[in-house]
Amino acid sequence: MNITVAVIINGPKRKVWAAITDIENSTNMLSGIIDLKIIEKPPQGLVGLKWLETRKMFGKAASETMWITEAVTNEYYCTRAENCGAVYTTKLSLTAAEPGTCLTMTFSDSSESIWVKIMSAVMGVFLKNSMRKMLKKDLDEIKHYVESKK
Repeated sequence: MNITVAVIINGPKRKVWAAITDIENSTNMLSGIIDLKIIEKPPQGLVGLKWLETRKMFGKAASETMWITEAVTNEYYCTRAENCGAVYTTKLSLTAAEPGTCLTMTFSDSSESIWVKIMSAVMGVFLKNSMRKMLKKDLDEIKHYVESKK
């Protein structure tokens, strides 16, 4: 599954970057996150930052350990999570766009397990539509958060 969603935010890249990299305060920005606990902080930068994120998914709480694998300041960062044979990667990237900044989120999953591959094939369309809506909602909430900050 590969999903890409984007939103134009009325604000400079540095302001959008500050919001999306403030992982510890994500619960103040994203309504889908119920709880977030930092597990590991790198001595500097973002790469290696690891956290446990609990979201409401399909009416239930679901927790994933996530970590940042790549980052270029004011450009993009990538996260990874692994669960039951599936690997999830997300990239948040920023580009200049009039009148502000385009924030793009790309989500993909891959499977190391035959069982997960079968389930993904069966549930693929339903899951893809649900994930697209969830990612779009996250971007819209980030947009609102950044634009409401003076």
